[in-house]
Amino acid sequence: MQALTPALNYPPELLLQAQGIRVAFFDIDGVLTDGGLYFSETGESLKRFNTLDGQGLKLLQKAGITPVVITGRDSAPLRLRLKALGITHARFGTEDKRPAAEAFLRELNLDWAHAAAIGDDWPDLPVMQRAAFACAPANAHAQVKAIAHHTTAERGGEGAGRAFCDVLLVAGGHYATLLAQVGVNDHPGASA
Repeated sequence: MQALTPALNYPPELLLQAQGIRVAFFDIDGVLTDGGLYFSETGESLKRFNTLDGQGLKLLQKAGITPVVITGRDSAPLRLRLKALGITHARFGTEDKRPAAEAFLRELNLDWAHAAAIGDDWPDLPVMQRAAFACAPANAHAQVKAIAHHTTAERGGEGAGRAFCDVLLVAGGHYATLLAQVGVNDHPGASA
């Protein structure tokens, strides 16, 4: 089998901004979902997640970058999805995201210089402003895009989370190594 060549290219200044990241903060609605709120006739909350984003979160963990979810909502589907991805650092139902992020930084013995964040709306701004690298999905609010170091071509729920992960993996020198492992440890039925 021939080794795969990395297909991603980013400007050097973007990669420099994203180097040294050890923790990545994720919003959910509008980032890992399309931002729509779906409710069943019984009032149950439904979420649609993209497997590209799930694979990106798994790759971050393999690279030693801790994904942390801080979201203003809480739902059984969200908790189920995070559990399936092995994400153990999460805070649900909080609009005041900065204190939650700072608590996780203390727990992980890290500081803002090692943090990246992706968000799409005003509640995400306090975390994004402090992070060493901030990213916004294509469909983020204009104020969020204005402070982001990078805006993905992808929309929330359509691979924006994976695009954020890819930048961090390339900047950290992990992308090519992880790509070289494709096919080596494949398990039938394993998916993100």
